[in-house]
Amino acid sequence: MPELPDISAYLVALEPRVLGKTLAGIRIASPFLLRSVDPPVREASGRTVTGLRRLGKRIVMELDGGIFIVVHLMIAGRFHWKDQVAARIPGGKRGLAAFDFSSGTLLFTEEGTKKRAALHLVRGEEALAAHDPGGIDPLTVDLAGFRDALTRESHTVKRSLTDPRFFSGIGNAYSDEILHRARLSPVRLTRQMSGDEFARLHAATRDTLNAWIARLADEARAAFPEKVTAFRPDMAVHGKYGQPCPDCGAPVQRIVHADNETNYCARCQTGGKLLADRALSRLLHQDWPKTLEEMEGLVRGKL
Repeated sequence: MPELPDISAYLVALEPRVLGKTLAGIRIASPFLLRSVDPPVREASGRTVTGLRRLGKRIVMELDGGIFIVVHLMIAGRFHWKDQVAARIPGGKRGLAAFDFSSGTLLFTEEGTKKRAALHLVRGEEALAAHDPGGIDPLTVDLAGFRDALTRESHTVKRSLTDPRFFSGIGNAYSDEILHRARLSPVRLTRQMSGDEFARLHAATRDTLNAWIARLADEARAAFPEKVTAFRPDMAVHGKYGQPCPDCGAPVQRIVHADNETNYCARCQTGGKLLADRALSRLLHQDWPKTLEEMEGLVRGKL
């Protein structure tokens, strides 16, 4: 799912292309996409884009007259830009909608069969606020507010960082990178964290997000971000299972739960302790290694 740095990159790319431009119309190819009825889609036609903003993991286009277009890309939704008005929306089940501007067409697509992406049109700031999950901005909150958000409920730090009610825009990918930078276990309970751990995590959150925002913004200024992905070659641990940690060289580990995978470095983040991976530990039971050294011993024994 596109997260805060990815959404920021989209906004950077969209600004010179649609801000101040007239929206000629919205073509919807997939009936499940539109999740609102008032105002109707036709009411957006002919209006000027007066603002762009992020609302959690949603992209918002403000039109004159107080109408807002709210796009939630979810996991597989993506934007594509065409400098000329596109004659058609991508075929098959992939194409969802087209936003036609005087400057070109913004195509909205979604890969896969689970149709989760959503489009809402709302009228007024109050109606827009109803789409805000309520999480605080992790880039501007001070340490005290950051700590309050983390400890509002008792959860693992990974879950709290990715809860949109607590923090705005952080998901699976960047939480892995943040926790690696902070040298914290993803299963550390927030209400058991020390003052130093809160401070490290607060700094790591801002530093990680700001670094990726700057990097992706530079790329978006050069070319429209056509291939937004949660797996980037320069990431430290996310999507790097089995590869060497860039800081210590130990193999990156994982925790698999349902459709999500958490990646971490046991040496850097858990003192060498391996966290139970449901995909393997249920099979191995008592044979599941408890430490990185035990795992390395098992590997050496098979060579």
